[in-house]
Amino acid sequence: MGTRPNSLRAALVVTYLLLMSFSSLVGLGQEKRITIRVVTPPSTPKNDTVFIAGNAPMLGNWNPGAVSLKRENDSVWVRSFTAPQGAVAEFKITRGSWNTEALYQDGVIPQNFMFRVQDDTTILVRPVTWRDVSPEFKKVASGGGIVGTVRYHRGLMGVGLNHPRDVIVWLPPSYEQRLDERYPVLYMHDGQNVFDPNTSFIGYDWRADEVADSLIRAGKIREIIIVGIYNTPDRILEYTDTELGRTYAKFVVEQLKPMIDSTYRTMPDREHTAVMGSSLGGVISLLFVWWYPDVLSQAGCLSTAVIPDEQEQLLDDIRNYRGPKKDIRIYLDVGEFEPSLIPGYNALISLLKEKGFVKGKDLEYFFDRGAAHNERAWANRIWRPLEFMFGTRAQVKNEK
Repeated sequence: MGTRPNSLRAALVVTYLLLMSFSSLVGLGQEKRITIRVVTPPSTPKNDTVFIAGNAPMLGNWNPGAVSLKRENDSVWVRSFTAPQGAVAEFKITRGSWNTEALYQDGVIPQNFMFRVQDDTTILVRPVTWRDVSPEFKKVASGGGIVGTVRYHRGLMGVGLNHPRDVIVWLPPSYEQRLDERYPVLYMHDGQNVFDPNTSFIGYDWRADEVADSLIRAGKIREIIIVGIYNTPDRILEYTDTELGRTYAKFVVEQLKPMIDSTYRTMPDREHTAVMGSSLGGVISLLFVWWYPDVLSQAGCLSTAVIPDEQEQLLDDIRNYRGPKKDIRIYLDVGEFEPSLIPGYNALISLLKEKGFVKGKDLEYFFDRGAAHNERAWANRIWRPLEFMFGTRAQVKNEK
């Protein structure tokens, strides 16, 4: 392992995340001027302000109330900024919160606007209404927007951690009918983004409930319990190889898992326990299964944020391991519009293969063309790690 102090590691992580804004800065050209013009619909409250939230500091780093547009007249709002030629920008329009984001089809949460910067450009945005005033959206969102049964455990405090966190538990379709049945468990990081669009930070969740429910009913995966662990203000430190990251892992393994196993009808052995996350959540998922192979047997790591300058912090554990091959299974993926993550993704695959991992057996990976770094992209491919880890065919094969 490297010897950088935790504070420096954290600073490097933050710096990297800022550099990831507008995709990769490597090979980008001269600055271009981008102007966003928003024509607001009649349903816009008279005294409200219009904001832009996107994937760069100047766009608020997805804070829906940080970067306001300037009112040009009663219905038009404008904001200009510069970005390097060749960069990829993503954004949404809000009135200051994700509950008030702009809609372009009533009742439907929109995708991010995404474009590659080529020339000076004006982008015209015409919402039809807003999320909080949309009757159709309120119908869609009734019941919390969650498919199936969930239970909450609020304000859990871990030994050595700085902040309490909520935990949401999704139960499989047969849980309340088949009272003698026990179920595998998948632990997922960034739990507020996993099931519920009303708590997801960009208003679009992973749809883990819908996807798992559909795969179960189609007979493609086993019935599983999914445990979503909310993140905290310490997310960066908790999701990387720092002292706080190891403390977070210990909390999940030694406090949360025993609580889940004693509260729900789980299959508590390592063979039926897995972990999954995206971005830094992918990093800590891989570290979890590497640190605790006696507790967890599988990890789903989507868009894993392996940082070029910090690869040794994650990869040295694997590279320098000299013991017997770990009995674990790992899923990795990355999107085409995540160029800063592709070198680390390729390095992980090569290193795991060197350690004896075999694609289709205990290693799976996928390059998602056209995909960016967001919840919508992860929702579109979450079925892949779910089938790899809990697929009915794979399970029969693995248990023989």
